[in-house]
Amino acid sequence: MNPADLPLGPLERALLDSLQRLNPDAAASALAAAALCCEALGKGDVCLPLARWAGQRPWPDCAFGLPALADWHAQLRASKLVGAPGEFAPLILDGERLYLARYQAYEAQLAAQLLARAADLPVVDEAQLSASLARLFAFNASLQAGQQPDWQRLAAAQAVRRNLAVISGGPGTGKTTTVVRLLAALLEQPGGERLAIGLAAPTGKAAARMAEALRNAKAALPVSEAVKAALPEEARTLHRLLGSRGDNPQVRHHAANPLALDVLVVDEASMVDLALMAKLVDALPPRARLILLGDKDQLAAVEAGAVFAELCEGRGFDARAAADLERISGQRVAVEAPRSRLGDAVVLLSHSHRFAGDSGIGELARRINAGAASATLNLLKEDRRDLVWQPQPSPAALLERLEQGYQPYLQAARGGEPTAAFAAFNAFRALTAQREGAFGVSGLNEALEARLKRRFGLAARERWYAGRAVMVRQNDYALGLFNGDIGLCLASESGLRVFFEGEDGFRAFAPARLPSHDSAFAMTVHKSQGSEFAEVLLALPETPSPLLTRALLYTGITRAKHKVELWALPARLAEAVNTKAERAAGLAERLALPGAAPRQDPPGTAGQLDLF
Repeated sequence: MNPADLPLGPLERALLDSLQRLNPDAAASALAAAALCCEALGKGDVCLPLARWAGQRPWPDCAFGLPALADWHAQLRASKLVGAPGEFAPLILDGERLYLARYQAYEAQLAAQLLARAADLPVVDEAQLSASLARLFAFNASLQAGQQPDWQRLAAAQAVRRNLAVISGGPGTGKTTTVVRLLAALLEQPGGERLAIGLAAPTGKAAARMAEALRNAKAALPVSEAVKAALPEEARTLHRLLGSRGDNPQVRHHAANPLALDVLVVDEASMVDLALMAKLVDALPPRARLILLGDKDQLAAVEAGAVFAELCEGRGFDARAAADLERISGQRVAVEAPRSRLGDAVVLLSHSHRFAGDSGIGELARRINAGAASATLNLLKEDRRDLVWQPQPSPAALLERLEQGYQPYLQAARGGEPTAAFAAFNAFRALTAQREGAFGVSGLNEALEARLKRRFGLAARERWYAGRAVMVRQNDYALGLFNGDIGLCLASESGLRVFFEGEDGFRAFAPARLPSHDSAFAMTVHKSQGSEFAEVLLALPETPSPLLTRALLYTGITRAKHKVELWALPARLAEAVNTKAERAAGLAERLALPGAAPRQDPPGTAGQLDLF
């Protein structure tokens, strides 16, 4: 095989060139495996599962075929480019999985450190914890009569009793309510007033939203003023917390220079990729508490890995853990053998306060996560007040609908008052699955802006106008603007200014000062994670796409608080519901209890939370 003949991208080709310089006689099967590993990372996989590719032609337009599994395995073991775990080589063969060395190290290190953290149990005053939980979660007393147990209270109990807690919950299940109360319970423990507590999230937008939610929530806490004062009010991005250095993979904080924290709470943890999570856990002092919040059913990180979902796989409470929890919290939980050595560190919040029992959005989310395509389509055909389906979408009709949907916002924007403009903009949002195409972000934004400019009598080349919405694409710490931040262009006394929501009101910038940005009337579902809007219009592409998955559809529709409008062909909807995205990785296996079988959720549940 001549690597030059393979249909590879520039990154894969550069990797093969480097490997051939290291070993000019490298076997074709080893070079092909390296290229496939690189391609896999680009698709979100951490490793290359050999069994999935053995005996196949990896590139359809190329005659080259891979050996059978046993032969391929033997050839890789014999290659100078491939080492075993712990050896120094560009590629690491770990069982039936092949890794680029850095990612095998990330995964193995993360698993070992999580297990060590989970095994080191802190000293807890159980009597004080019981009293704190009873008082802090008394507001759930009416809910408990029909919804047993109180998973918010159980999550808090576990987070205080362990150095590792993983809390997963769908929209409106009270993750913020839970975390502010569990932090209060921690502060009420003996010596708790001395705890250094940090808040972090993957993006600047998520960090700001987390800090604001905790500031608002702590006012109603039934605790002393001293405890309220000790609760944190600021959050940072994970990159800033760790001291990232541009494109350099090294960070300022690591095991030899740990973070000065006793407790770290990470929100939107499903968005954290393997490399970042490994660096984060490595930078925490060994006895510091780590509390991860997220939604296991949402889209995984853009980069390689689905760490949060893998951590949730092995959940379960054995008889001893269930008895301990009942004694401390007064809540009885079902005994279920965990499949992971982290099993009882994972708690799923199961009751949504956002979606009531008659919620079409809640029912739609449940059917999507259950993988029930026919039931999903049938529900969309029903006359539900919060669900609208357009099964024969056209680009022209969609543009007309978007202009209509944004009309209240455009009217508010012409008034120039930021509060009214942001409220109107957040009342309706268009989401898409991909960037390109007539139903993609680029196509929709370009076509809608051209339509709006004609309506306003603006020249086509005019970039800025009152009402333009933009999304920042890169962090600018000097300006305090972060990737994903939304800005609205409004008229002011100083001319056109782009306004951003801030902690103390709105901040205005001249358009020329902004970092790299895009128009934001339409945004991808990925970029919408962690946000919520009154109404959401979700447009899916007309042609099949690997991006159409159950997680994408679930994430998109659950951004809506009151109404979802789907513009999608029935075939595309069915494909999305039937496609469960699974990333190749070995973290869950490294954490698994010996002999534990993979989790098999009951038919029709697929691990989905009770959304009503």
